[in-house]
Amino acid sequence: MIRVKVPDTHPRAESLRMRERLIEALEAGVLTESGLIAHGRGECFDYLVGEKTQSFALRAEKAAVATLLLAEYPVISVNGNAAALCAVELIELSSLLDAKLEVNLFYRSARREKAISKLFQRLGFNGLLGNRTHRATIPGLNGERAKVDPEGLLIADTVMLAIEDGDRTLSLWRLGKKTIAIDLNPLSRTASVASITIVDNILRAIPRMIELAKDLRYRSSWELREISENYDNSKNLREAIGFIGARLNSISQNGIPTPSTLERAIELFRG
Repeated sequence: MIRVKVPDTHPRAESLRMRERLIEALEAGVLTESGLIAHGRGECFDYLVGEKTQSFALRAEKAAVATLLLAEYPVISVNGNAAALCAVELIELSSLLDAKLEVNLFYRSARREKAISKLFQRLGFNGLLGNRTHRATIPGLNGERAKVDPEGLLIADTVMLAIEDGDRTLSLWRLGKKTIAIDLNPLSRTASVASITIVDNILRAIPRMIELAKDLRYRSSWELREISENYDNSKNLREAIGFIGARLNSISQNGIPTPSTLERAIELFRG
């Protein structure tokens, strides 16, 4: 496969480097081809939110951290994209929140499970759940995606998911679990079903949640409950959709940037 060395001067250097990391993960067996498609879909929505963590995302991230800190048995579900992009950060976040990490894959195979497990082991983390021979099953789901660790997602009271399918999110909710989703698409089934939806890029969301956890972990339980219980996911999603609509409307009225304005933007970026 042709590889590209991304120059620092490229205006989309970080985005291109992210793609390179995903390609490496694909070659290593951590990711599937469908994971590249999922990332591309998310990147499209990232453009729509301005490739920045907006106020609605910050609000959801704070509520998510508070909810995870209040949980009796929190579990963070790790798929191929999350493992490829932010394994180090997920390990740190799980430590701060005292949460389990469980690999759970839509396109599950022994090769992928082994590749992801090795990735975390190389980073010094040996507590990744989801690789057991004996597995439990989420009621109402079929196939490999229904299989969960009996000491992880099955008994969790709060679950954080990233780039998840709506059916599994709904099934976890039906089991009485609080669900936190990182999903750049505010219109997805996952976004509408989750207790808390973080409409943000996972590469921005997880580091931000780490900083929030460092602060909130020392707050009292009543302060955490106030943050968690005052959060309204439907209202937050409406704000996210409204933001995207207003931004597109502004662009439609003011016009798409011309080559000359793009050149100027690149000059400012480099300067």
